[in-house]
Amino acid sequence: MENKIEGNIIAVMPEAGGTGKNGNPWKKQDYVLETKDNYPKKICFNLWGDKVDQYALKIGEFVTVSLDIESREYNGKWYTDLKAWKVEKSGETQPSGASVNGGTVEPPVFQGPPPGPADDLPF
Repeated sequence: MENKIEGNIIAVMPEAGGTGKNGNPWKKQDYVLETKDNYPKKICFNLWGDKVDQYALKIGEFVTVSLDIESREYNGKWYTDLKAWKVEKSGETQPSGASVNGGTVEPPVFQGPPPGPADDLPF
């Protein structure tokens, strides 16, 4: 089953990287896409390795993302990844900032999680 989602990129998270147990370097980048449905949904997906540079997604781009969905268990909790393996860009883009009194308001930049316990989630 092929999974595809389409919409506008509304957030680009900071690139993460490091060295794996086998000594090989790795990198990934998360993106948030907002669908164009009657009730738009925000969906976070990620690109790994060379695909981060290959697709170089920017806020405002309209894309169709082909992805694999995978869940894994860690310490009794389940985590789900949406790993993109192909991204198709259309010529359509949305402005990245809204105009206010002749100026531009930039979209919010992700600053990391708020201070406090890691599993202090509201759900």
